[in-house]
Amino acid sequence: MNTSEIIIAGDTAGIEWRLPVLRFKGSDPKAPKVYIQAALHANELPGTALVHFLCERLRQSENAGQIKSDIIVVPHANPIGAAQSHFGELQGRFDLGSRTNFNREFPLISVKDRDGLLEGLENRSAIDKLKRQLLHMALGCDLVIDLHCDDESLQYAYIDEAFWPEAADLASAMDMEAVLLSDGESSAFEEAVGFAWKYETPEKQSRLPRKLSVTVELRGRRDVYPEMAKKDADGLWKFLASRGAIDAAVSLPAFDGPAVPLDNIEIVRAPEAGTVLFHHNIGEWVGEGDVLATLITRPGMADGSLEIRAPQAGLIVTRSSERLVRRRADLMKIACKTASKATRKPGTLED
Repeated sequence: MNTSEIIIAGDTAGIEWRLPVLRFKGSDPKAPKVYIQAALHANELPGTALVHFLCERLRQSENAGQIKSDIIVVPHANPIGAAQSHFGELQGRFDLGSRTNFNREFPLISVKDRDGLLEGLENRSAIDKLKRQLLHMALGCDLVIDLHCDDESLQYAYIDEAFWPEAADLASAMDMEAVLLSDGESSAFEEAVGFAWKYETPEKQSRLPRKLSVTVELRGRRDVYPEMAKKDADGLWKFLASRGAIDAAVSLPAFDGPAVPLDNIEIVRAPEAGTVLFHHNIGEWVGEGDVLATLITRPGMADGSLEIRAPQAGLIVTRSSERLVRRRADLMKIACKTASKATRKPGTLED
């Protein structure tokens, strides 16, 4: 394993950021090149824990001469966000300087223009430098895994329809409980990678065989435990072996969880501010009209609460960890068999 650092100059005097990058050299130039990163949202740490144990397994594979692919691992992809603490709480989702989501506004280019990402970096902001260098590394690979987590959630993934159903092997290897299928048209990291591949030719490609760019949601932010991380690392190692990146025989069962388009996700929001009393947990199936939560809006008053009901039947994939919420706050996401009738912006589910 080779270790290096990318140094990113800050936007004020005396500041710089260091981004460790780990590389494993493969023995087969025809094997798919792999890029794995964690904690692009700096306070989402299940992926960093996974990567720690994955690298342990990869070093064992390296010593056994089993690594066929060039593999790049970025254990914590956002040193800028990791330094953002506001009143003692890490703020890793948005850049406090620009108010931009760290996982949005990646350049949408053709893979043919990859080298242009690094031109004129000295004139760009620190966050733009970071994003361009992450994307540049990823676009040199064939399998791109972006490790995130949700608030409280099942293990699931966002997968572009251009990679499905081939990517069911990843869902199986990592024991995912759901897959959300997207059209890949946002500026999030994994979709920017897919965009670059789709527009490599003048005519947009709708299928991308032998490629994969995916966001894996490793349950909730507090699900950072040694046995859980080791299990996830073993799952990702098995996926890499199944794709020929590691010379090892593995057998994966068929993925039998739900795979639903983003249009079929019901985002349950709070109609008013108040205290949330949930009636159902993540992983539970609910029917249309079931009471999902009681919202106490005026404590102590006879008419001081209201019920929030399921708009249709489905599987609760995520749930908010907050119990005091503002009006329109997201409470749950439910994967359903039919499209939601709610009005919302197309594409990704959050900003």
